[in-house]
Amino acid sequence: MPGHDIIVIGTSAGGLKALGALVGTLPTDIDAALFIVQHLAADKPSILPKILADVGSLPASHPSDGEPIQKGRIYVAPPDHHLLVNQGSMRVVRGPQENRFRPAIDALFRSAARAYGSRVVGVVLTGYLDDGTVGLQAIKKQGGVAIVQDPKEAEYPSMAKNALRYVKVDRCLPLAEIPDLLVQLSNQPATEEAYPVTEEIEIESRIAEQQMNTQEFLENVEAIGTRTTYTCPECNGSIWQIGKEEPVRFRCHIGHSFTANVFLSEQTQNIENALWSAVRAMEEKVTFSRQMSGRMKNYNLQSAAAKYEDHAKSLDAEVSLIRGIILKGFATKRTIAEAEEEQPE
Repeated sequence: MPGHDIIVIGTSAGGLKALGALVGTLPTDIDAALFIVQHLAADKPSILPKILADVGSLPASHPSDGEPIQKGRIYVAPPDHHLLVNQGSMRVVRGPQENRFRPAIDALFRSAARAYGSRVVGVVLTGYLDDGTVGLQAIKKQGGVAIVQDPKEAEYPSMAKNALRYVKVDRCLPLAEIPDLLVQLSNQPATEEAYPVTEEIEIESRIAEQQMNTQEFLENVEAIGTRTTYTCPECNGSIWQIGKEEPVRFRCHIGHSFTANVFLSEQTQNIENALWSAVRAMEEKVTFSRQMSGRMKNYNLQSAAAKYEDHAKSLDAEVSLIRGIILKGFATKRTIAEAEEEQPE
C-alpha cells in the first residue's frame, strides 16, 4: 500500500521564511512529491524554486503543464497559474481566480484530494485570510491528512486559525516539527478505505482546469450550489452559494470563487470604487459650476452667478459627506482585519 506520498503545502504572507525552514531539513530520499502554492505577484518572475533548492537538498522547479510527477522533488506553482494534481501528472493552467488568487491553495488541495485521496497530506502555513481551509476540507473528505502550523508562532496566523476553526485537522504543531512528521507519513501506508470523490470536489476541480463549455459550467454550478441575488465582484455574473458547510462560500458560472470574508472584502472594494467615481464626477461639477459663476459675473449677471455659486457650495458639502463615508470605510476595514487576527484559536 502506498504511503502518504502526495504532500501539498499552502502559504501566503510570511511564507518564504516558513517554506525555507520546512523544506530545508527534508531528506533527499523522502518517498513523496511536494507541491507548493505561495501567493505570488502575477506580473513578476518567481525565483522561489531556486531559493528552496538552495536551502534544502531536494530539487525544486516550476512544472510545465502535463509534466509527470516524480518523488523526491518540489513543484512550485508559477505566478498567475494554478498548479493542479492529476493521476501521475500535473496541470498548470490560468483558470479563474479563487479568493482573488491565482495560484490558489484551495485549487491545488482539491485537485490532489480528487486524484490521490487518502495518500494526500495537506499543510497550511502562515498567511492572511482563509485560502487553504476549503482545500483542507476536501482532503479530509477523501481520507487524507490535514496539518496546520501552530498559529501562535505563525507570522500571520489567520490562515492557520481559519483552518483550525472549520477543519478537524489531524495535527497542529510548530513549524520545526512538521518536516519529521512529513517523513513519517510518507513511510506510513495510507488507509485502504475507498472514498468516492464527491460531486462538489469533482465539479470544482474541473472548473479549475476549465474543461467544460458554457452550458456545462452553468449546469454543474447549479448542481452544487444555490443561486443567490448577488453578483460576482470580479465579472458581475450570477453567483451561487456552494454547499451548506462553513465557511460560507460562493462561485460564479465563470468559475471565480470566494469565501464569505473575501466576498465581503470584494464588495467593500467595489463600493469604495463607486464612491470615488461619484466624488470625481461631483468635483468636476463643482469646478464647472464655479467656472459658470465667474462667467456670469463677467456679464454682470449677479443673480445667475449666485445660483451657480450656491450650487457649487451644496455639491461641495455632499462631496465632503461621501469622502467621510469612504474614510469610515477604511476604518471599518482596519477593524475587521484586526478582529480577524485577534480571534482565539
